[in-house]
Amino acid sequence: MAAGDLEGRVAVVTGGGTGIGYAIARGLAEAGARVVVTYRSHQPDAAALEALTPSSGAPPLAYALDVTDESAVAAFADDLEREIGAIDILVNNAGGLVQRATIEEMPFSLWRQVQALNVDSVFLVTHHLMRLLNDQQGRIITLASLAGRNGGHPGATAYATAKAALFGFTRGLAKELAPRGITVNALAPGFIEATPFHATFTTEASKRATIDSIPAGRAGLPEDVASAALWLASDGAAFVSGTVVDINGAQYFG
Repeated sequence: MAAGDLEGRVAVVTGGGTGIGYAIARGLAEAGARVVVTYRSHQPDAAALEALTPSSGAPPLAYALDVTDESAVAAFADDLEREIGAIDILVNNAGGLVQRATIEEMPFSLWRQVQALNVDSVFLVTHHLMRLLNDQQGRIITLASLAGRNGGHPGATAYATAKAALFGFTRGLAKELAPRGITVNALAPGFIEATPFHATFTTEASKRATIDSIPAGRAGLPEDVASAALWLASDGAAFVSGTVVDINGAQYFG
C-alpha cells in the first residue's frame, strides 16, 4: 500500500505493542492512518511509538487495557470517543495460547481463560467500539489462526477452538454490518516467526519441523500478516467481507 492511502483514517489495534499487532500498526501508520494501540504486557517504548507516527504527524496513542474486562473496555471506548471521536479501522489482534495442556489435564478455569482471551475479548472490543466506526469505510479485521483450521500443535486444543470460533463471528458480523458499509474479515496466520507466541510456547525442534513442512520454504514474518491486513483495510477491499485469509506459505488450504 502506498504512503498516504489511509491518510485521515483512525485505526485501533489491540495487542499492538509487539509482534504481529505492532507490524500491523506500523503498516497502518506508514499508509497514513493515526494509530491507537492497546497493550497489557508489551508496552511500546518511545522509539516504537515514534515509528507509529504517520506523515501527518498525528500522534499515536497507547492504552494499557485488559481486553477481557468489560468495564475496562467500555471505559476505553468512552476515552476514545472523547479523545478522537470516530474510528475507521479496528484490528482485533490481542489473544494468546496461555499455556499448552491437553483437554484431559486442563482445568475448566484454564479453558475459560483461553476462551476469554481469544473470543470474549473480540466480542467486548467490537461491541463497545462498534458505535465509533464510520459507515461506508469502516473495517474490522480479526486475527484468527491456522490452529483454528487444523487443530494446532499438541496441547493447543482450547486455543484452536477459540480461533475457530472467530471464523463464525467474522461471518455473522459481516452480515450484520454490511448495511452500514462496514466490512468484517479475519486473518489466519500459520507459523509466524519473531513473535512472543513462538518464543514462549514452541521449542526449537518444533519450529524447525514446522518450517520444513512449509512449501514456501520459510517461516512467515509479522510483515506478511500486516500486508494482508493493510489490503483489507484499504478502499480496494470495500466489497470483501466475511472472508478468512490464510497466510501460511501454502502449508494449508481452507
